[in-house]
Amino acid sequence: MPRDRTSTPTAADRRADAWLALDKQLCFALYSASLAMTKVYKPLLAPLGLTYPQYLVMLALWEGDGQSVSELGDKLALDSGTLTPLLKRLEAQGQLSRERDSADERRVIVRLTPVGRQLKIQARRVPQEIGRASGCELSEIVDLTRQLNTVRDALTRHIEH
Repeated sequence: MPRDRTSTPTAADRRADAWLALDKQLCFALYSASLAMTKVYKPLLAPLGLTYPQYLVMLALWEGDGQSVSELGDKLALDSGTLTPLLKRLEAQGQLSRERDSADERRVIVRLTPVGRQLKIQARRVPQEIGRASGCELSEIVDLTRQLNTVRDALTRHIEH
């Protein structure tokens, strides 16, 4: 028989309800930290002429030039409907080029231009500024990044099953 809604909550109800507090939600901690991080990045990336998503694309290309659009999408966890407009804007800015793969016309290869490669030099200060803004030591950033990657991978596996 269902419990009367007007009755006093049990200790188990109160414990369960405590887990519904916003400040105890991992999802909200990640979401609000992401929003704050993006706000910190904005003035750092403005002199580079990049938005935060464009910066992520450039990071992936600086790590490995000449990737296919699908490889970039996998690496960045972006679908082609989101990634293609980013690539078009970066191409219009002269940061990269997109070319059909001569061996497989279905594949589009993304390559940095000399301007895009040169931008990497200016971007070198960004991670240091983010580190300062976070108030974390480098070892803490490394540990936190590792933990978040573990959480992301576990969530991805959960979704796929």
